[in-house]
Amino acid sequence: MSVSFHSEGLNYDLKRKILHKQWVKEWILAHNKSPGNISFVFTSNERIKLINQEYLNHNYFTDVISFDYTEKDQVSGDIFISVEEVKKNAKFYGADPEEELRRVMIHGVTHLLGFADGSEEEKAIMRKKENEALHLWMKLV
Repeated sequence: MSVSFHSEGLNYDLKRKILHKQWVKEWILAHNKSPGNISFVFTSNERIKLINQEYLNHNYFTDVISFDYTEKDQVSGDIFISVEEVKKNAKFYGADPEEELRRVMIHGVTHLLGFADGSEEEKAIMRKKENEALHLWMKLV
């Protein structure tokens, strides 16, 4: 099992990597699944828009895109995050940029756990899950 962090198209270095790895692992275990290989890729708006166009046929910026490689109960995937979009969202919502980044990170992981956000009901469940995960983060720090 491995949780890794990379940057692509920009220079970004996540703070407290070991704690973030522990948090992601505990979040997966809390859902009675086992952690596989999860790669977070921090990138630019332009790069994430290209990914969105190529793989999802969407022509817009987004904060996170998850590619799910989960097999049975072993959760694995690649999670691309636009650092620029996260910063814009943090400013818009009046949130701390690091907390907004964690929300987006765990949003991606929660997709890998099988949760969707296509409908209003699913979005409400996803938001609840994000808040539970952020509460778990606060227990770890």
